[in-house]
Amino acid sequence: MPATPSIPRFSTERASVPAVTTRTVQTTPSLASPAAPATAPRRLAALRAGVPLRTLLLGLGGMALLTVGGVGAGGTLVHDPLLADSPLTWVRFGHGKDLATAVLYGGLTLVVWGWVRLGRDVRAGTVGTRGMLLAIGVWTLPLLLAPPLFSRDIYSYLAQGNLALHGLDPYRVGPSALPGPLSENVSPIWQTTPAPYGPLFVLIAKGVVAVTGDNLITGVVLLRLAMAIGLGLLCWSLPGLARHLGGSAPSALWLAAANPLLLVHLVGGAHNDLLMVGLLAAGVLLVLDRRHLVGIVLVTVAVAIKATAGVALPFLVWVWAARLPGSAPARFARATAAGLAVVVGVFALCTLVSGLNLGWLPALKTSSAIVNWLSLPTAVGQLLHTLVNLLVHVSDRWFLRITRTLGSLLLAVVLVRQWWAARQGGPEAVRRAAIALLAVGLLSPATLPWYFSWPLVIGAALPWTGSALVLGTLGSVWMLLVTFPTGDTALYSWGYLAVTLAASVLAAASLISPDPLRLSRRTPAERDRPRVIELAP
Repeated sequence: MPATPSIPRFSTERASVPAVTTRTVQTTPSLASPAAPATAPRRLAALRAGVPLRTLLLGLGGMALLTVGGVGAGGTLVHDPLLADSPLTWVRFGHGKDLATAVLYGGLTLVVWGWVRLGRDVRAGTVGTRGMLLAIGVWTLPLLLAPPLFSRDIYSYLAQGNLALHGLDPYRVGPSALPGPLSENVSPIWQTTPAPYGPLFVLIAKGVVAVTGDNLITGVVLLRLAMAIGLGLLCWSLPGLARHLGGSAPSALWLAAANPLLLVHLVGGAHNDLLMVGLLAAGVLLVLDRRHLVGIVLVTVAVAIKATAGVALPFLVWVWAARLPGSAPARFARATAAGLAVVVGVFALCTLVSGLNLGWLPALKTSSAIVNWLSLPTAVGQLLHTLVNLLVHVSDRWFLRITRTLGSLLLAVVLVRQWWAARQGGPEAVRRAAIALLAVGLLSPATLPWYFSWPLVIGAALPWTGSALVLGTLGSVWMLLVTFPTGDTALYSWGYLAVTLAASVLAAASLISPDPLRLSRRTPAERDRPRVIELAP
């Protein structure tokens, strides 16, 4: 990550519940006017606390359209009890589904537009931490009631919880072992696949199914609400992480928590990654705040949701060791011993409470069934197979096996090198942990677009240059769009990918230029006079 920020930094505001009022204010250019020097600081403070009303409504309207369009174009149910015998059943088929898809993509357009506008305000220093939290909260609300968007994984979660509820081991059998409404909505590729998730998450899914039974609609909403705790933890953690890592709190919240990649895929798609990254961010912050034991407990709980969070644990040991007295070897030994004791104890407790075993660890290899070129080793294997296939027809199995094995070896080298480079502890160790999580996303045998939220939730709190933010915007929007609303991958639909790349470039350019296509007739001064939601102290 770049070491020199080009965006403004602000201290974290108090997390009190603000009153919300609406009024029209002048923006920063007019604050510099000599005619009103006495009111300039007050107006600037109000702008930093609030969020432009138009931007807020753009995001809210976009999320509402996503929710409505998802009823016909998202990860719909095989048998929908709400629409099965109603006049609205047409939205699932033919022209009705086409219309629903158009509504959904219209919503995506508004969401990205609102996010980019908000990013410009953050970079200008006119939206602060409280304004960002307001925008994130408002934009999230419609997604809590949406059908699964861009994924069907939540049906797998519920089916695995159903297996555990009925005494079957979800680490040994797949959803098809218990036929019924829950299993019939699981994607075919995962029907016979054991759960690769930690025991605590299976316990959560089991509890949800115990309450909702075979009612998939309430099951989806309740499980999504449980995982949305992760978004709350993330919003709580990012300002503190920015304080430690040298970034800007509003910028960190914009880049991670308000990012459509995270909101649409992790909240709307309802992935358990949301709960994992929230616990991970909170744990890292507590370790940086010198609450080492509690921090490592939270990161271990994140591992009990999904194993990826475990990548950060060895880096946090260096942070702890750097603060202990004694020689370097002695400090490392003490921190490692204490950390291992916490990890083993917490994980053993999660496993015992869940009534499960360690069968999820060998089940992690089932993710290799995902084949797409977002994984660099998989991309190399597919490219080599395509070239060889021009001369002789052969299976791609060995190409993928060899390149994925080499990729795993390279990943191991990268992780070790990053861990060793972090031995001085402090914020540098956390930065190295973010790089390690990015390497996991790039070099693992299987990668999905939302996996890049793993490094982002920590890396967003680092200093970002303007050019880095533009690239981050481009990558986030493109990753958002490379999956179809039904959950199927779009990574081999080359015409569609060309359109999404153009849209992503436009969004990135709009972060630094309000009108990159020069379509607006409004002057810059007119564009800089927004109606603002002001948060009273």
